[in-house]
Amino acid sequence: MLSILLVAINAKYIHSNLAVYSLRAYARKYLTEPADLRIGEYTINQPVGEILAEIYRKKPDVLCFSCYIWNLSYVEELAEEFHKLCPQIPVWVGGPEVSYETEAFLRHHPAVTGIMAGEGEQTFLELCEAYAEMKRVGERSESVPSGLQKIAGLIYRDGDRIHAAGERAPLDMDRIPFCYDDPEEFRHRIVYYESSRGCPFLCSYCLSSVEKCLRFRSMELVERELLYFLENRTPQVKFVDRTFNCVPERAMRIWRFIREHDNGVTNFHFEIAADLMTDEMLALLDGMRPGQVQFEIGVQSANEATIAEIRRTMRLDRVKEVAGRLQDAGRIHVHLDLIAGLPYEGAESFARSFDEIYALKPGQLQLGFLKVLKGSYLYEHREAYGMIYQSRPPYEVMETAWLTYGELLGIRQAEEMLEVYYNSGQYAVSMKLLETRYGSAFAMYRQLGEFYERKGYFSMSHSRIRRAEILLEFAQENAPELAKILKEGLIFDLYCRENCKSRPAWADDPSEWKDVSRAVCGRDRQRHVERVHYRFPDSKERTIHALPAWREEPLYVRFDYSGRDPVSGQVSWEYCGGQDMDAAGNYSAANNQGSRRIN
Repeated sequence: MLSILLVAINAKYIHSNLAVYSLRAYARKYLTEPADLRIGEYTINQPVGEILAEIYRKKPDVLCFSCYIWNLSYVEELAEEFHKLCPQIPVWVGGPEVSYETEAFLRHHPAVTGIMAGEGEQTFLELCEAYAEMKRVGERSESVPSGLQKIAGLIYRDGDRIHAAGERAPLDMDRIPFCYDDPEEFRHRIVYYESSRGCPFLCSYCLSSVEKCLRFRSMELVERELLYFLENRTPQVKFVDRTFNCVPERAMRIWRFIREHDNGVTNFHFEIAADLMTDEMLALLDGMRPGQVQFEIGVQSANEATIAEIRRTMRLDRVKEVAGRLQDAGRIHVHLDLIAGLPYEGAESFARSFDEIYALKPGQLQLGFLKVLKGSYLYEHREAYGMIYQSRPPYEVMETAWLTYGELLGIRQAEEMLEVYYNSGQYAVSMKLLETRYGSAFAMYRQLGEFYERKGYFSMSHSRIRRAEILLEFAQENAPELAKILKEGLIFDLYCRENCKSRPAWADDPSEWKDVSRAVCGRDRQRHVERVHYRFPDSKERTIHALPAWREEPLYVRFDYSGRDPVSGQVSWEYCGGQDMDAAGNYSAANNQGSRRIN
């Protein structure tokens, strides 16, 4: 029996590769003769030698790799080393990273037999049939099967010649079988799911704009497959549809279905265009369980000239309105995306874009760097934009006609600080306090990045408490008037995330309020009390314009670790103790007039 191994090398273990599972499911359903179709999933964190040994032990008749920006260098090395060991075994590659400039790729990689370009299911099926027929009639494995020239989507070598059989026509999505047949296999991993292919937009930096044919899986199939995930309590399902809500009625039907069949566990991730959201959609989402869905919204830039140049359609005012309403509702984790290095976006323009979108205070602000992808419109016009970019994956831009390499390095430092102190959600109060001393949020993160660089902190690994200590160091140097309140703000942030086993050096001794702790917590280890002298903002206050006043009479905050807010990740808390205790020293929640809870 023919043995074919599909290899996926993921960025992390928690990820899964939808492509190889879809190829296998399609081939299993439509192959006329049975074949041994196996999947090998690895990560870029594994040594190449370890992956090579596992592939070798599986002894495939045909080896196939799924290629992306993050794994191409691993695939190139693996293909080269495997070919040395098993020169008679054909090696095929596919995926977006090898579907363009295919002849050049084959000429530079003699270990690779050929490429499956574009949409791969039907191409892979016909390739399997060709090799199965070759094995049946006893042809030598190192020879090229007859009939390959008729298989659309293939570019392959035959001796010194390279053949291309033409493009593959788009596939009817209902022909693609559901590929997740073992729920235990994905119990601790993210599941990726597609209900459509193609994109209605023409963004110049994106390969999705190349595929003009927007297609959908029938709703009957989609609902049946979503029910499978829900019944098996899959932790997270990420829709890979490029603009999920481009057809409002379809999006609403899917959202209504998962709301009505909610299992209390499964989270669904969608990439949406916020300006296409209607009031009816937002009303429907208001009925979702907190944390049931999360949205990724690509803003990319707030510069109108940039948006026009990259051929993106977006009403920024509506994006802001929708993002704000979703944040205020507090039920949906919202990711907003910006891209550094786009045309007409210099350092000052990017700082303005950052500040404008940061002011919306999304759950995460993901700052990416432009990748000059082969096959994209931007790649074809790279010289006109003065783009200097990395020659190897991930092809990130290093300089443009509007942005120098030095300025880009500064943005990169700010991005790292944004990840640590904002996107982590671990310093929510402290960053709001620090923002009161900066007219520009980007300037704040940029200065914090410069501080890290000067102190040599980028080259070190830091604990959460050490990160807090560094932030306090930064404030003492750049905003000393905030040091006093920031000390308590950082304590508040640390305990909002976990009941810390160790305390920062500046923290007060909790034995000073042990009577209050005993009264409001008893022996409950799921609770903890801290003493503060400020009323801090809660998670719904996006920005504070004035610092809380110091209180001579301290407040006490009780943190409850028995549950977490599914959107913010914070534990619940309330002000308590002191004035809330009766004459006998007992705490009564009814006496608490200042309670504020985050959930």
